[in-house]
Amino acid sequence: MLISQISFCFSPPTITSSYATLIKSRVFYPFLKSRATVFHRNVSSTKMSSVSNEESFSIPSETVNNVEENKPNSDVVVQYVVLRRDLIDSWPLGSVVTQGCHASVAAIWSNKDDAHTIDYCSPDNIDSMHKVTLEVKGETQIQNLSQKLTTNGIAHKLWIEQPENFPTCLATKPYPKSVVSSFFKNLKLCK
Repeated sequence: MLISQISFCFSPPTITSSYATLIKSRVFYPFLKSRATVFHRNVSSTKMSSVSNEESFSIPSETVNNVEENKPNSDVVVQYVVLRRDLIDSWPLGSVVTQGCHASVAAIWSNKDDAHTIDYCSPDNIDSMHKVTLEVKGETQIQNLSQKLTTNGIAHKLWIEQPENFPTCLATKPYPKSVVSSFFKNLKLCK
């Protein structure tokens, strides 16, 4: 009952067209602290016409309860960050964290126009990013991992610290977990 009233007040704009397709939007309701999946029509690029509001379409407010994160078939978008264990053991913690931050930001910025990166950094997702931080033994292993990712077309940033000019860590661009998890399955979580 309250949700029906709230949904009516905060429903997304309805787009009308004689040639329209149904698209899904994620709407955040801050007072409910949840995201809802909302469907509405998308205007076709081939033909627009003036149509009365009766032809508009939106799913009833009950979809507010269909929170996106609870969908069993959703494939979470994740960014992998890989640090070198030898540096973790010998450098100050803040310096190692800084290296991971450099790689993460560089990987995202270098792929800022990518659809997964845009979704990962969208206002709806910015406070619920998924990152997995892993470790490799040293420089040889991180270079081998970078080569493997490059060979398989996985966009990433191998961070080369200057002026030392050696690799310190690696970060992928955001990907659906199912696409990239197999490349990292033999690595340990960084502890």
